[in-house]
Amino acid sequence: MKLLVLFYSSYGHIYQMAKAVAEGAKEIAGLEVELKQVPETLSEELLAKIGATEAKKAFVHIPVASPDELPNYDAIIFGAPTRFGMIASQMKAFLDATGGLWAKGALIGKIGSVFTSTATQHGGQEATILSLHTVLLHHGMLIAGLPYSFAGQTIMNEITGGSPYGASTITGGDGSRMPSQNELEGARFQGRHVAGILAKMKA
Repeated sequence: MKLLVLFYSSYGHIYQMAKAVAEGAKEIAGLEVELKQVPETLSEELLAKIGATEAKKAFVHIPVASPDELPNYDAIIFGAPTRFGMIASQMKAFLDATGGLWAKGALIGKIGSVFTSTATQHGGQEATILSLHTVLLHHGMLIAGLPYSFAGQTIMNEITGGSPYGASTITGGDGSRMPSQNELEGARFQGRHVAGILAKMKA
């Protein structure tokens, strides 16, 4: 059984969440978990202008995936930040290159799940996850979210991301807020949840 955590991150927030998702998935015995990122589409000049160059050095060692690899996995957990209430263009460009896989039905029956980040509490976390769900459904994938058995998504004593659609984090308008312990726990739970479903399917 193989599970892929596939992410795009500009400033490291989604990378931190992706690592937590992978940690949770690895708790399920007999499962091979890989962490990869999608290709960057912005130029080095533009990345420097938006202040992302330094942050991206933290995960430059993570392998870059190609669309052709996706059929090698039984489950894929996608992570990408929100851009204007929708999935970041880097992840969308990667998914737009999977038309050949769609034509062959290469991802039908595989498990798909999504996590995200936004700058604000109401910046489109659920809309972003649902927009990626649409792509997964076109591929015939089986969608898993973040069930309410993760009690952390119902807490009221702190600002936090997370919904039944998937784990999420809030970065703050200037990007200075990194994922909280509760948000990371939600990511771990989601990884463990998806991996557990996969293990039951393959039993």
